[in-house]
Parts: sequence; C-alpha cells; structure tokens
Amino acid sequence: MSRVVVIGGGVSGLATAGLLARDGHEVHLLEQGADLGGRAGLWERDGFRFDTGPSWWLMPEVFDHFFAMMGTTTAEQLELVTLDPGYRVWSEGLATLDVVADEAGNRAAFEAIEPGAGAALGDYLTSAREVYDLATQQFLYTSFDSAAAYVGRRVLRNGPRLAGLLSRSLESFVASRFRDRRLRQVLGYPAVFLGSSPDRAPAMYHLMSHLDLADGVRYPLGGFRVLVDAMAGLARDAGAVVGTGCTVTAIETETAPRAGGRVALRRHRPARVTGVTYRDADGLHTVDADVVVGAADLHHVETRLLPADLQTYPETWWDRAVSGPGAVLVNLGIRGEVPQLAHHSLFFTADWRTNFDAIFATPTRVPDPASIYVCRPSATDPSVAPAGDDNLFVLVPVPPDPTIGRGGVGGAGDPVVEEVADRAIAMVAAWAGVPDLAERVVVRRTVGPGDFEADLNSWSGGALGPAHVLKQSAFFRAGNASRKVEGLYYAGYGTVPGIGLPMCLISAELVLKRLRGDRSVGPSTEPVAAPSTRV
Repeated sequence: MSRVVVIGGGVSGLATAGLLARDGHEVHLLEQGADLGGRAGLWERDGFRFDTGPSWWLMPEVFDHFFAMMGTTTAEQLELVTLDPGYRVWSEGLATLDVVADEAGNRAAFEAIEPGAGAALGDYLTSAREVYDLATQQFLYTSFDSAAAYVGRRVLRNGPRLAGLLSRSLESFVASRFRDRRLRQVLGYPAVFLGSSPDRAPAMYHLMSHLDLADGVRYPLGGFRVLVDAMAGLARDAGAVVGTGCTVTAIETETAPRAGGRVALRRHRPARVTGVTYRDADGLHTVDADVVVGAADLHHVETRLLPADLQTYPETWWDRAVSGPGAVLVNLGIRGEVPQLAHHSLFFTADWRTNFDAIFATPTRVPDPASIYVCRPSATDPSVAPAGDDNLFVLVPVPPDPTIGRGGVGGAGDPVVEEVADRAIAMVAAWAGVPDLAERVVVRRTVGPGDFEADLNSWSGGALGPAHVLKQSAFFRAGNASRKVEGLYYAGYGTVPGIGLPMCLISAELVLKRLRGDRSVGPSTEPVAAPSTRV
C-alpha cells in the first residue's frame, strides 16, 4: 500500500482517487476549488441549473468499465436517456439535418440528401467501428510502456491501414466519399471534440463517427453533475480523503539514490516524491506521499509545482505544443420554450475552414461569423429549468488566448467576450427562427479564456487541452510518468490517451496499471461484481 496524493478534483482526479483507494492505497485528494468536478462544474441561478463543461455522453462502455472497476454499474449510479435526435445540424443556407439514434435512420437521412451517400455511410461506419475497436484494444488502455503496444498482432495486421489513416487528414478522407457540405461537416465535426479541426486531425479519428452515428448519444438525467457526485461518493466509500479549497503550491521531492548497473543508471531519475505542500483557509500544510498524481492541468503541474531541473515538460516543450481551441461559454435562462432546438444543436457556417484558421493559424483572431454549439438540456430534463422555461448552453470556439478576457453575469464580462455571446445569440435567433430570443433571456452568464486560465490553471486559456494533431496523438502524446521524479504520475486531458470524459477515466486507470506493474494494452480485468442491493 502506498500513500498517494492526487492533485485536482476533476473527473480524472476523482477517478484516480477512487480506483487507487479501492486497490488498497491510502489516498488524499486535494482540489483547489470550493467544489469538485473541474470543467464538469455546475452553476445555478433562479431555478436554472447549468452544466458548465462536458455535455455529450459518448463511449458508454468506458463508463460501464470504470463503474465495474469500482464494484458497481452505471445503472446503479445514474439514469441515462438515449437522445433522439442525437443532435440537429443547422448548416448555413441549407435545410436542417437530424442525426438520429440509430445507424439505419442516419443512412436513410444521408441517402435522402445525396444519392449513394447511404451506402457510403454504411461503409464509412464499418471502418469507423473497426478502427475504434482496434484503438480500444490496443492504444487507449496503455501507457505505451511495453512492446505489445507497438508490435502486437493487431498492430502488425493493420499496419498499412493505420499508416494510411495517419498520413492524411480527416477532411480529405471525408471529402473523398461525400460531396454535400452538410454531410462533410457532420463527419468532420468530431475533430472539434479532440481539440482540433478536420484539416488538422488525422483520418484515424473517423472512428469518432461510430460513436454518434451508430452507437447513439446519451444524457444523464440531472445533468453531468450527477456523474461527479457519483464518482466523489464512490471515492470516499473506497476510503479516499477528499479535500476542497486546498491549493497545492509545490510537489516535494528528495534526491533519489542511484542504483548500480548500466540499466539502472540509464533509467535513473534524479529525485523522488516525498509529498505535496498545499494552502487552505488555515494556512500551509504538507502531506507526505510515496506517489503523487497530477490530475490538474499538465502544464501547471509541471511548470508551477516543480523546479525547472525536475520538469519533464518545461516551458520549452510547451512552446512547440499545439493547444486545442479556447471557448466563450454562454449560460442562458430563457423565459418560455425554444422547441426549434434539439437537445444538441450544431450551427455550421458555410466557410468553416476560415473559422478553424482563425483559431489555429497565425495570427489568431476571434471568428466572425463563428460556427457554434448549443445545448438545450431542458428538452430532455425538466430538472434543469423552471417549468415552461428553457436552459441553453452555448459554446463558441475561439483562439486559446486569455487576453480575449473573462466573462461575467448579466453582461458584465469583458467586452470581447460579451460581443461574442451577443453574436451567438443573434445567430441562433436568426437561423432557428426565434426573433425574440434575446428579449426572453432572464439569466445570462459568460465564461471566457481568461476564466479557464484563472480558475482552472488551463494552459493558454484553452478549453480542452493539447490538440489531437498527429504529433500529440497516441504514443506521441505527453506520457503519464515523470522522467525526472520517481513516484510522480499524470492523469487527465493533457496526457495519454487524451481529451474527453472517457479519456479522463482511462487516464486514471493507466495510473492504476502503472502502480500494479501491469503493462497490458487492454482494459483491466473487472472485479467480480457483488450482488446488487439497490432498491
């Protein structure tokens, strides 16, 4: 049994704390905020309850596996609803397209727009499923610390195919199969979930389309906060001590003694962890630890909590890295309903390449007009808004630049942030045919890149983390173990396997596998489930 300190109480931190505590370690989690959840937060005002971050429930088998590892099930912890339509697409100048809950329905919708596209989608999704299965079996549940991750039978058998998918962009892969702009945008948009763009993400990520077009989109009743609450409860039940209002100021280390032998000398790390120092309302404290897991922003953990000579990823490394987009988030409480919007709605401009270049090219600028995402959870969940009213969450991708500013309540944010919000509201009103939308706003709150930096220690004020471009995917992504400090590991969106709630859960399991000495490439063996006692 090791003494473990987990830095950060977001989804990856809670998952790490729960898994390690259940495995017999003495775990102490430290979260700087007053509440747990990190990006998966909650904001409430006047009867409206807003999820402040993740809103898509994809890869359900990853959640199922995590809960099984914790000795329970997804169904015992929360109630999922399958959305139908999964989402609605508003493509500038074209008719709307509903992506429904089953593959057959989506093939029919594609065929109705473009003859031959239904069969093409079937082939596309078959490929997506095959690559998704390969990724799950070979590349997601591994720290790439064994030869099996690189040269296993599955990898060798699929080597030429993988090489082809890695050597071209998702945009070109889609464009070679579909002509209609709506269809191309639907199939290219998953790159945004990965903090990238269709022309910058490898075609390997067409696997993402299996998730929404064939497997379906789900939603946890009560909002994503119920996931955070369930994970926190499971971690505490497993014995983890969970503290909020605890800001870690340093990872404490001592010089590590050298072992003999050439191999030992090559692998020697100059220091090992001894604990962390943190500040709370009562002052400074130090917690002793044999293992520290940085589940906060990786840039912050490396460059702010360690001395320069012990940083595996110093500022010079980040100077070469590629950030995912920043975001302006807008929480809107709407008097009356907006039935024109589905639970999820995507608004795509005709020239969305210009959108992405504004965010990722140099110099950056705030896109105008911008493609945006709108979530209306009150379409599914009556608990998130007063009866008869609607809850809207709007996300506008912008450059990862904290100088864009911070948000505020009631229009009190910095000028650029509020202007972006105004334009987004006007776009929804015009495209969806809700001319009085702005006049019906009774609650308004904005969040800008400056908030991501100040409140979440987010590198460059980014909303998602390092983008999944080729050089930051799979074994090219930042590793999850320090090369300079023994006993220091990482979890979360900055390290393997990457961005998104499922990836954060997997990153926690990778730390568990590290401590177990497990170098297998697939999910861990699930414990035998105890009989359910839930009534």
